[in-house]
Amino acid sequence: MSIPNVDEIIRTRRKTIAIIVQRGGKVVVRAPVRATEVSIRRFVESKSGWIAEKKAQAAKMPLVTGKSFQGGEMFLLLGKEYPLRLVESQKTALTFQDGFFLRKNTALKAKSAFEKWYKTRALEILTERVDFFARKFGLRYEKIRISSARTRWGSCSARGTLSFTWRLVMAPLDVVDYVVIHELAHLRVRNHSAVFWAEVARMMPDFKPRLGWLRKNGQFLTLDGE
Repeated sequence: MSIPNVDEIIRTRRKTIAIIVQRGGKVVVRAPVRATEVSIRRFVESKSGWIAEKKAQAAKMPLVTGKSFQGGEMFLLLGKEYPLRLVESQKTALTFQDGFFLRKNTALKAKSAFEKWYKTRALEILTERVDFFARKFGLRYEKIRISSARTRWGSCSARGTLSFTWRLVMAPLDVVDYVVIHELAHLRVRNHSAVFWAEVARMMPDFKPRLGWLRKNGQFLTLDGE
């Protein structure tokens, strides 16, 4: 299937069609398995102005460079940067104590070590934040899953499983909390209608600047370059 202005189409068990313009300007369409080419084409055409605007914004964004995992390089955790130090010996490949410490003989696998560490920390942080807000608003979820998603910060399944990408814990805590509220709101409203956004606003009245921060800075929450 070839549709103008679309670089990739991903079919999943979702109910609606969605368009994602990635930081490099790549346009990805997520569509239901049974969606026809005609319906996808019409939807894309109806969003042509929005796509052009997002691609223009992506073109103006600064280049994101990948991490080299050298001593002194800075890495994010909850919105704050911490330096990496290479050490001769320690029990685990990567540790954290007001900074990251990487065992030198594991430097070739540094990226995997960082991803593993971030995933573990993400599960701890997100479990705590989800539990806090779920209790506050009287909501029940099935479980929490940490993913390696590159284009989605979070999702909520029909059964109530909340998924979050580990990259999210690079963001400030108030931004993390926004994504948590966003997904918890989906337990009550499954779509992104006006009713949904009203629910988000009820749960977090100041969500807009947090969402704005994520849209502006989300591209930097990564270990990879463009």
